[in-house]
Amino acid sequence: MNPRLKHALVPLLVAVAPCLSIAQQSGVQAPVKGMASTVGLYVYPQKNQSATQQLTDEQQCYNSAKTQTGYDPNATAPAPKAKNKKGGSDDHDVAKGAAHGAILSGATGGDAAAGARRGAVIGGIRSRREKKNDDEAKQKTETKPTAQEKQKDDFKRATSACLDSRGYSVR
Repeated sequence: MNPRLKHALVPLLVAVAPCLSIAQQSGVQAPVKGMASTVGLYVYPQKNQSATQQLTDEQQCYNSAKTQTGYDPNATAPAPKAKNKKGGSDDHDVAKGAAHGAILSGATGGDAAAGARRGAVIGGIRSRREKKNDDEAKQKTETKPTAQEKQKDDFKRATSACLDSRGYSVR
């Protein structure tokens, strides 16, 4: 070992060593992150369980809750289906309506500009209706818990009850 490095490390070790022994004597344990944390549960040992014992208990309770509820938080959920709507802006719908109006008016021998104006108005009306319907549908789905959310809540309750019976405080 380099003598200069040795002289730099010795004072550092002398300063840090008492801190390490105090932490070991006080019995302060680092928090344990186990299976319960994947669903947002915080688990605290109440009967001086070791970290290894806590991880074992969490794994067993996690598996038990999976069996009881039929819900697995680690299973990948399908992504929500997106609407197959191109653009999505009011301007796009107005322009689309104007184009349709101009084409129809021009094809029937009428004034294409007047048809475009009428088509733009109709496109704007359709766009606002669709937006209103989308907003109403969104409100209905936001207020009602989904089946998956209910299963997750049941899973959390089952896990909490199991860990509570084994001497842990669960929040």
